[in-house]
Amino acid sequence: MVKITALDTYDVRFPTSRELDGSDAMNPDPDYSAAYAVLRTDDPHGLAGYGLVFTIGRGNDVQKAALDALRPYVVGLSLDEVIGDLGGFAARMIGDSQLRWLGPEKGVMHMAIGAVVNAAWDMAARHAGKPLWRFIADMTPEQLVSVIDFRYLADALSPDEALQLLRTAERGKAQRIEQLLAEGYPAYTTSPGWLGYSDEKMLRLAREAVADGFRTIKLKVGHNVEDDIRRCRLARAEVGPDVAIAVDANQRWDVHRAIEWLRRLADVKLAWIEEPTSPDDVLGHAAIRRAIAPTPVSTGEHTHNRVMFKQLFQAGAVDLVQIDAARVGGVNENLAILLLAAKFGVRVFPHAGGVGLCELVQHLAMADFVAITGKKEDRAIEFVDHLHEHFVDPVTIRDGRYLAPTTPGFSAQMFDASIAEFRFPDGPAWQEPLHALNA
Repeated sequence: MVKITALDTYDVRFPTSRELDGSDAMNPDPDYSAAYAVLRTDDPHGLAGYGLVFTIGRGNDVQKAALDALRPYVVGLSLDEVIGDLGGFAARMIGDSQLRWLGPEKGVMHMAIGAVVNAAWDMAARHAGKPLWRFIADMTPEQLVSVIDFRYLADALSPDEALQLLRTAERGKAQRIEQLLAEGYPAYTTSPGWLGYSDEKMLRLAREAVADGFRTIKLKVGHNVEDDIRRCRLARAEVGPDVAIAVDANQRWDVHRAIEWLRRLADVKLAWIEEPTSPDDVLGHAAIRRAIAPTPVSTGEHTHNRVMFKQLFQAGAVDLVQIDAARVGGVNENLAILLLAAKFGVRVFPHAGGVGLCELVQHLAMADFVAITGKKEDRAIEFVDHLHEHFVDPVTIRDGRYLAPTTPGFSAQMFDASIAEFRFPDGPAWQEPLHALNA
């Protein structure tokens, strides 16, 4: 009987603050980082599962400590106890009363559980010889419903409603799989938009993005309104009227300030405003949405569980949402969120970039297209062209679209050499004085 023999964890950080990659109004100097987890087994063929939590530097050691705290919950389990019951595996960790007290179901502990749950799904897909999106797509509606915790959701989405959505999506699934493999999935890019970039760099990257086939770019805003107006107008003049421009304030404003600021950007014809205020302020998002209509409002990358998404949908607070593969409690909870979004007719534009987030979230979006909504041309996955070279199965972008992964697993495995080079604080990349403040 194959057993889980270890949960190995690593603090991996990349010095992206040197070039201000990832900089925005709330996070001016991020060092993109991963609290990285590997579920190891005694399988003679070396079966393992890989997962991560994305952070931006300081605090990644805290996130790694949360992963370490989960070791007793996984080591010694049989392979079937993990991948044969992915719902029960997640529920046991999330439901542990003493760990749950630290949330409940939010924050550092919840994200750590999500990484281990994701590693279990990665292992299950590898064991099945399928990329994760296809592994999910090949599950029956009953199997998918069985991995979801419907507690706190039944007033908005019952298990029976979820089953009906999934059974309806069964029709045409084979054709959608063929379509996905042939066409890929639409992407948009944030690569031109980091707030620390000069105008020249922003415009050059915007031109390159359009040439590469992207039909939407996203810019960071929120530091200075006059600067935002200037940068957005420059970008609009550069890319023309047919390329969409979204903006992201990264939670910078309170409600009244958001409304004032965004009204001044109305002439740019924004595709959406992302995270205009606190990600926990459901009614604040609803008020902003009413005040700046028809500009669409979005949030989600920092929304910490399915219950918050439920309220955003019930309150009519958003036109679209981001999901994040590493923020909530793993694949199980993201499936619940995707089903809620389908029920309420809200489009999903998954959050990516960071370390490994593009690699992970592509699988969730593609599974949504094949097995839940059947829709992809009215939505897109974020793409940021950073750090993909550190992954064994990196994303492939062609003509502004994600190509569907074909390698088994969740695409989360990093190269051992990258872990050794960027492990904090003893990796060679972290021996320079410039980064002493991160110690």
